[in-house]
Amino acid sequence: MAWDEIVKGVTPYVVKIDTPSGHGTGFVCVYNHDKSVVGIATARHVVDYADKWQQPIRINHYPSATNTLLGENDRFIDLDVETDNAIILFTTKKLEKLPDNPLPLLSEKMSLPIGAEVGWLGYPGLAAFTLCFFAGTVSAKIDSGYLIDGVAINGVSGGPVVSYLPEKKLCIVGTVSAYAPNRATGDVLPGLSVAQDIAHFHEIINRIKTIDEANKQKAIEEAQRQAAAATNPTPNALPDAVQSGQLRR
Repeated sequence: MAWDEIVKGVTPYVVKIDTPSGHGTGFVCVYNHDKSVVGIATARHVVDYADKWQQPIRINHYPSATNTLLGENDRFIDLDVETDNAIILFTTKKLEKLPDNPLPLLSEKMSLPIGAEVGWLGYPGLAAFTLCFFAGTVSAKIDSGYLIDGVAINGVSGGPVVSYLPEKKLCIVGTVSAYAPNRATGDVLPGLSVAQDIAHFHEIINRIKTIDEANKQKAIEEAQRQAAAATNPTPNALPDAVQSGQLRR
């Protein structure tokens, strides 16, 4: 698959995240079972300050020309300091024109080999309202991600790093975290981008699935209880209001 096709496929999932102190990039990462809650993945440092000081965050989805302002009580942000990753969780009613399903994440058991081609998208500071595409190759694997031979400009932090695997599958392999320029001679020379892996996102997705399954089981048990009560009513049962003394003859 050519990069222009990949960009076309990924663009609907990418959002710009505005905070009072700056902006970054994010992407649709997860939904709960009934799609009433969506999770936007980004870099921790994009939203850390706003979350700490209870500041509003605006999520801009330019492909649908929609946005939403999330106050402290409108969202939950899960931050991971070690990986510089974060997920912003909020109700889909706040932003109803996002894609129906997130892009797949690279399997937890897989990592990209050195030399693999990757691309990433984001809203750089020098073109803050324009989604830009970048590409490079994996230079090295590090503890929590990858060093990439390519440029990451301020504002692209949190953007999705994607790859097209041999089995013909497009997936998210990481998030843009930083750019490390080469200062060995004292001048600022081309360096390497840092992309964090997506292990933290897998943890959040598994946690949401666990909560969903627990809620489903609770709903099933409640339905069964109500069905049993309707089939076998208790003889001479009084309304709850009467039993509690709220209603008296």
